[in-house]
Amino acid sequence: MSGAVGARGAGRGQRGVNGPVLAAGCVLWRRSERSGTLEICLVHRPRYDDWSHPKGKLKRGEPALDAARREVLEETGHHCAPGAALPTIRYLANGRPKEVAYWAAEATGGSFVPGTEVDRVSWLSPAAARSRLTQDRDRELLDALLATLPTL
Repeated sequence: MSGAVGARGAGRGQRGVNGPVLAAGCVLWRRSERSGTLEICLVHRPRYDDWSHPKGKLKRGEPALDAARREVLEETGHHCAPGAALPTIRYLANGRPKEVAYWAAEATGGSFVPGTEVDRVSWLSPAAARSRLTQDRDRELLDALLATLPTL
């Protein structure tokens, strides 16, 4: 199940009382240094063997946007400048409802170091990212990002 949700989870803990697991992330993008074309950052999580956008659970009392920035840095090694809010996605994870707030975010610098949670990142064209993403809901977020970016 997916869909937009009004609340952005500011100041809420990792879980609401008997509510969903709360998480946040970004659809991270940049312009290629060589060609100026749009590139989307995807992360590979070996635990699930999937490709997705960087995201993670909120810490207790952590605003969703702060969590999104933290997760981007932890998973990709890149700092980012968040922009437009993207749809909040709802789905079941391990039998529990999960709510993930997303933002469009431009990468502003950094470098990736592999870890146990994320072992690879790829910077891909939107078409290649669409093909590599594991979940349809992540493709919907890619579409939402593309709708927010100015045509260049």
